[in-house]
Amino acid sequence: MPTSTFATESSHPVATTSPALARRRGGTLPGRRTEAWRQRLVSLTLIFSDVVLALLVWEVACLVEILWAPGYLSGIAVASIVPIALVWVGLRATQGLYPGYGLDQAEELRRQTYALLATLAFAAVFALAFHIGDTISRFLLTLVFLGLLVLSPLARRFVKGWMMKHGVWGKPVVILGSGEPGLRVEKLLGKEWALGYRPVAVFGVKSDSRLAAVQEGDEGMPGEGVLAEAGELSREHRVETVFLVMPHVPREYLAVLANLASVHFRSVVIIPDLAGVTNSAVVARDIAGTLGVEVQHNLLNPTVRRAKRTLEVAATLCGGLVILPLFLLLAGLVWLESRGGSVFYKDKRMGRDGELFSCIKFRTMVPDAEAVLARLLKEDPEAREEYARYHKLRDDPRVTRIGRGVLRKTSLDELPQLWNVLRGEMSLVGPRPYLPRESAEIGTTRGEILRVYPGITGPWQVGGRNGTYFGERVQIDAHYVRNWSIWLDLVILAQTVRCVLFRGGAY
Repeated sequence: MPTSTFATESSHPVATTSPALARRRGGTLPGRRTEAWRQRLVSLTLIFSDVVLALLVWEVACLVEILWAPGYLSGIAVASIVPIALVWVGLRATQGLYPGYGLDQAEELRRQTYALLATLAFAAVFALAFHIGDTISRFLLTLVFLGLLVLSPLARRFVKGWMMKHGVWGKPVVILGSGEPGLRVEKLLGKEWALGYRPVAVFGVKSDSRLAAVQEGDEGMPGEGVLAEAGELSREHRVETVFLVMPHVPREYLAVLANLASVHFRSVVIIPDLAGVTNSAVVARDIAGTLGVEVQHNLLNPTVRRAKRTLEVAATLCGGLVILPLFLLLAGLVWLESRGGSVFYKDKRMGRDGELFSCIKFRTMVPDAEAVLARLLKEDPEAREEYARYHKLRDDPRVTRIGRGVLRKTSLDELPQLWNVLRGEMSLVGPRPYLPRESAEIGTTRGEILRVYPGITGPWQVGGRNGTYFGERVQIDAHYVRNWSIWLDLVILAQTVRCVLFRGGAY
């Protein structure tokens, strides 16, 4: 019998040989009816939280309107929240946000924004059609829609986290994978819990060039025994999604397995052997009955690059004015510690197409930092090994007190790079600016990463930060370039604020 791995809600997957045996040993997989009600509860909870949020935002906007213009708020304006909230929730439902399993943060933000813009258009048409435009304050509508634009993604994330904590969020999925790839996908889905895929079983499928059966001498199509066992799990516990993770299985056998899996599961997700290929900007094409995958590189589109540049310059100018007092305060602290020395530090970094530019930061190191580093690496083998792996040192003797205690922990030492953005040398969001000496270590992805401007913040800074190996950072940056979208940039900017406030992982 094929080997399977079953998961309970309170522990890691445990190995077993039969679904029935797993249940007798105390597995916590719910029955079909329980799972059906769980999924309804997830959707209803998200809908309820959205309705409550809309009412709260509307109430606060009305209070602000009353304080701003006493006596102006009409009864029609107060009552209009009902149709607007219903339309908003309905449009979010058409965007697949209830429950929204399988949507990453960027795609989820895109759909939420489109639903809100469509609701705004509905409100405008409704006001014109019924000639009530003069009774509804434009200021009130602006406050409401700006509030929902900012708060609805945050509220949704909070509600999903609350449901995850109480064991409600997510739908059960089964993974059919050959060895390590299947376990890797199981681990990835556990890490990316917000996607809502909750692995409850991992079935190992051994394969050679002929896709040999798990049991020698099996009759019929290899893999049918595994699918039969997975199908039993689907019927008894309402597991409707299966992941086929078989990167080395021949195409013709994988196609048959996918068709067989569709008998038991409503959704069949095939994980292809396309590592390093973009995944968020692909379009499936039907080429006369043959599946084609069109890979779109958004950052190679000149119009998209100009739009990104325009938005970033506008955001830099507006944000720079807001943080100017903080900027001056930090500059003063650096100046005092350096006893009148230089406040800024300039270092040559590789920009777009490998062109060198002077990257500006607040000074966080002693003046002879490079000499101190060379001496330390020569004398300390542990430090040499750490620097070779991370290109960082946790206990770096070059870093000043204000640099270690404030600037680096919060990444505020990079604020002067706003000037690099205005000069057209950097972006707000992008790959990290690499040192010239790191060029060879970037490897084969050098051409991809250096085709765009480096960023003040990026996926590495908000992801693993200094806890990731140098090679992992390179792959993270390459993934960003391949999968860029304006929505991804907005998600990274929001995560950057969180990292600055909570000092996650920086040193």
